[in-house]
Amino acid sequence: MPGLLSSLLTLALLAPPDPVAVTRFELVEPMARALRPAGLVAQVANRGADTLDLAVELTGPAELRIAKPSTTVRIEAQDEARLTFEVTADQPGTRRLTLTVRAAGQVVAKRDLDVLFLAPVAQRKLPYISAPQPVRSKLLVGAHHCPLWEADKPEMWNQLLVHPERTPALGFYDQANPEISDWETKWASEHGVDFFIYCWYRTKQGGPVETRFSSAIEQALLRSKYQKDMKFTIMWENQSRGTSGVADEKDLFDNLLPYWIDKYFKTESYLKVDGKPVLFIYRPEFLVQDLGGEAQVRAAFDKMRQACRAAGFAGLTLLGEYRGLDANHLQLMKRLGLDYTFAYCWYVGNNPTPQQAIDAQMGYLHKTQELGILPQVATVSQAWSGWSDEGTIWKIPPKQFGELLGQAKEFVGTLPKDQLGSQMLLLDNWNEWGEGHYIAPYREYGFGYLDAVREVIAGDTRPHDDLIPQDIGLGPYDKAYWAWRNKADEQRKLGNRRVFKPGAPADGLVGWWAFDEADGSPVALDYSGNRLGASIEKASRAPGRDGRALVCDGGWAVVPSNDLLNMAKAVSIECWVKTDVAGQGNTWMVNRVLSGGTDTGYRLGILDGKPCFEVPQTSFSHHLSAAEPLPTGRWVHLAGTFDGRTMRIYMDGVEKGTMDRPGPIKPSKLHLVLGNYEVSHAAYFHGLLDEVKLWSRALSADEVKAHAAAAAK
Repeated sequence: MPGLLSSLLTLALLAPPDPVAVTRFELVEPMARALRPAGLVAQVANRGADTLDLAVELTGPAELRIAKPSTTVRIEAQDEARLTFEVTADQPGTRRLTLTVRAAGQVVAKRDLDVLFLAPVAQRKLPYISAPQPVRSKLLVGAHHCPLWEADKPEMWNQLLVHPERTPALGFYDQANPEISDWETKWASEHGVDFFIYCWYRTKQGGPVETRFSSAIEQALLRSKYQKDMKFTIMWENQSRGTSGVADEKDLFDNLLPYWIDKYFKTESYLKVDGKPVLFIYRPEFLVQDLGGEAQVRAAFDKMRQACRAAGFAGLTLLGEYRGLDANHLQLMKRLGLDYTFAYCWYVGNNPTPQQAIDAQMGYLHKTQELGILPQVATVSQAWSGWSDEGTIWKIPPKQFGELLGQAKEFVGTLPKDQLGSQMLLLDNWNEWGEGHYIAPYREYGFGYLDAVREVIAGDTRPHDDLIPQDIGLGPYDKAYWAWRNKADEQRKLGNRRVFKPGAPADGLVGWWAFDEADGSPVALDYSGNRLGASIEKASRAPGRDGRALVCDGGWAVVPSNDLLNMAKAVSIECWVKTDVAGQGNTWMVNRVLSGGTDTGYRLGILDGKPCFEVPQTSFSHHLSAAEPLPTGRWVHLAGTFDGRTMRIYMDGVEKGTMDRPGPIKPSKLHLVLGNYEVSHAAYFHGLLDEVKLWSRALSADEVKAHAAAAAK
């Protein structure tokens, strides 16, 4: 499983640089109920050089009963302890708990935790989830569904390690389980949500259809017990050019459309309005290039409608995604022959308040209608954070989300009655846990968002019980994730050893990964002494320039996020590489320029066959390539240096290029990848990688020359 150690994102970056830190403090179960004991887990880390005896105390308001609120623990240097507690709330509501850590009577760490205790429900054992009791409104209410949560991709939950308050009521689940789908159907339908819009991904184009992240539909929903209680449709995620779209019109009509018709449209559960399947397209404008022009796209859309009529439907309704107000773009969408525009989510910049986020969204809806170019189907968004808390961050709490729903419902009522927009409302998002927008039940607000939909859109304010798996003896659904996480914890401890090679420590040396461990070791130790060990996945070792080397054939080694990786003023990267593959086009052996931080960090790799060093100021800017290609068949010393003003690249100790780049290096919370661009990525270096060193200063030309001339030992 990819990126075990990196995926922890152990919160070290977010914690203060004190010797003692609370690195984890949360519920054991996904959610808690009043009058029912709730387990808590805490991890306390000793980042100092000495063993510590610590007193740990859990406190909370009077209406909470805490079993054994205090304990003592001895933690060795650079180690951590896991502690558990049990609390019971007498009444439902959100309560604040505080974990206080003392050493010799002095407070050395403290952390608060807000816990929502749901209304009490009698606990009982049922053989299965009780049948949904759907609540309907006059509108067709759909929720965008983000199907990224598969058992073999546990790293997709990374952001929830930073934001445990987002933990779903189902835990870190495997979406391929039909029981997961039945819970989603029950919760959605009982609160007025009629259908899901699943993001749909094609892995390659030009041949028979292959998909990824389709398990939520094909393994779960379409095999679930209650699938007839929930309609679904798909949003074609065609944004990755060359792989996720269509190669040409033949590909569209020989492969893609027949797949959709036979596998989805013909199912009873697929959403049809007036006898027409409803299809959402994420980047319709990309089809202009795929199909050869605007006229060809329009003709293809007409042929798609005719093919659906030939399959027994009344036609096909096509909606194109757009979240802006550019009249030219809307005109293009109209010329392409789309029936409607819709937004997957609404962008609201500058970290708005909830009211500002509400006003901005309603402004988008009203202004789109005023333009009068293409009919719209309205979307309302609950929140946004991005995958790494980048850019604008905001959230509308449930009560104010209800106010947004009320305004949107009123707006939909003003749309022309012959348009789909007068019958439909879209909710963003059901379960986009990583990007920070979701209305499914979860730890922080429970069923708050769904109750708002039920009350405002469906007008149903009757008391009702919202069940969770623990209420009826079902679950847990996250065993695979926790097995992976526990393995990651063990791997992290292995990589946390303090080790040195001759020459370390040294002035400014941040990390030194020599890959000299035994074959099969799951970690690459940091020989600088800074304990920045890396986890190794799908990569082996071979004889290297000095000792052993990493065989870069699609695998990777990942150093978890750490403050030490953020060098603001200067940075140097050096390594030894050996390859027999000439002309590598876009491969990387040291990389911290990643999604969520493409204007941060640094990296060293190969572009157009030449060594390349990058320290971006804006997204993917400032690539400095060497003047000569990388030699093959022998060991080559590469180095990139940056002193706050000038970037330099060296090959075998000789400078091969410079670039002006005045200004600091932007920090990030991202991990560092060795041997590849990213975990499970295709842009990996082809060859051997050895003796990677990372410095927080610019090495001089003489130093680089000396390092390149040093004999292997």
